[in-house]
Amino acid sequence: MSSVMGFKLVLLSLVAIIGLELLAKRLRLPPAAALLVGGAAMAFVPGLPTFNLDPELILIVFLPPLLMDGAYFSVWDEFKRNLGGILLLAIGAVAFTTLAVGLVVHWVVPALPWGACFALGAVVSPPDAVAAKAVLERVALPRRLMVLLEGESLLNDAAGIVLFRFAVAAALTGTFSAQHAAGRFALLALGGVAVGVAIGFVVVRLLRFLDDSYLIITASILSPWISYIAGDMLGVSGVIATVSCGMMLGWYQHEVFSAAVRMRGTAFWQVVIFLMEALVFILIGLSLRGVIARLGGVGDTLTALAPAVGAVLAAVVLSRFVWVFTTEWLKALICKWARREGATPDWRSATVTSWAGMRGVVTLAIALSLPEAMPGRDLILVASFAVILVTVLGQGTTIGPLIHWINPDHADEQNARHLTEPQAWARLEAAQLAAVLPLAHGPDGSVIHPRLLEQYTYRASMTEAYQSEAAYPSDVRAAHYDVVLAAVAAARVELLRLHRTGQIHDELLSVLEHDLDLQEIAATHGKG
Repeated sequence: MSSVMGFKLVLLSLVAIIGLELLAKRLRLPPAAALLVGGAAMAFVPGLPTFNLDPELILIVFLPPLLMDGAYFSVWDEFKRNLGGILLLAIGAVAFTTLAVGLVVHWVVPALPWGACFALGAVVSPPDAVAAKAVLERVALPRRLMVLLEGESLLNDAAGIVLFRFAVAAALTGTFSAQHAAGRFALLALGGVAVGVAIGFVVVRLLRFLDDSYLIITASILSPWISYIAGDMLGVSGVIATVSCGMMLGWYQHEVFSAAVRMRGTAFWQVVIFLMEALVFILIGLSLRGVIARLGGVGDTLTALAPAVGAVLAAVVLSRFVWVFTTEWLKALICKWARREGATPDWRSATVTSWAGMRGVVTLAIALSLPEAMPGRDLILVASFAVILVTVLGQGTTIGPLIHWINPDHADEQNARHLTEPQAWARLEAAQLAAVLPLAHGPDGSVIHPRLLEQYTYRASMTEAYQSEAAYPSDVRAAHYDVVLAAVAAARVELLRLHRTGQIHDELLSVLEHDLDLQEIAATHGKG
């Protein structure tokens, strides 16, 4: 495929994304499922060239920013408090799935070497950060569950990739050392953290130095690729380096970004992430034709591999259930023995966690990177694509109804040591009023800013009145901001009338329109 044809295919994919996103909303389907099916359908459109997915290119283009997006918006306090559960999923579940799939595949295909069996297990073991985010952001989950699943998807790729590399080496050389593998994983993980923190520190210092908003946004957007590439070049985990850097930037962004930079940067970043997430699933679908071409057609090859592929699918799904429910039961047993809270196993959360195991671009990219001499390469390719299809289309489309049906417990949403929103606003408004009071009076004690004093006094009294509530009464909030939005809408009509009749210049239109935009954003956000 020529470069020009590749660019045209990307443009066609972007057009398809718009249509598929609208279709997904109309049919109430996860967009990831619609995009994956749409990409697969596009792959067989007559006249379109075969799309060959370059695994290294796809990983380096898409994975760093998507990992950064998840890490940047992670809540460090919640991540730290749930680190044990995250590691049980990110490392424990990946290792257990690799083992289970390897045993099942060797049982179904005894002639396949053990190394190849475990390589297949490592390929399909880590749930994907992109697939998980694309599906989970549209469902209502308890906060702790969301933290566990998002944290798992950020860290498990490193475990899966390490296991895959050792399994491939074992299949090709016939040797394997568990002690060496564990040491290597520890080195990759700790080295990745060190590289990510170091790059994050440098980027934060650079952002403090820059005084141009566009340079700040550009530098922050480059950071995921810098940390990922630096990690790979230094022989450590680029995935963990990117996650560590992203969490550092997320922690310090409130100090180094101005309001204008945050608004512009967030808006731009959200569009970039939306397009990248959508393109990933389109490209996975487009690659189906290339995968089939590698196997020499559908026919007898797929028929011969069907029993093994079915066994892999069953092992992938069931092993996650076994691991999650076993660890949940053991945790409850330990809590009961220690006489702590949590002595009753939470089967609802365990069910949701077990079913939220969508695979995506990392699984396919790792599978496509297999050496040609790898035993069982065709089986690994077909099984990997089947796992992606089944988990995204099957689990991705049913996890919403499943959550609605079993209704997991939301009781742990509010940490006792955290303020409620009304309590936090009461403190903020009191601080603002304290700052306004001395400035609103002149040297002789007369009021020189009566409107500001009245405004901040009113806001402080309102938040003080409602701080004992768990949340602001929705009718009071909605009524207040409905009036603000109505005023903004009226101002927009008048502004456009003045511009259309030639009474104001385009530059003044932009300035006033920007002020109205800020008012509307604040009111829309306040209304919730």
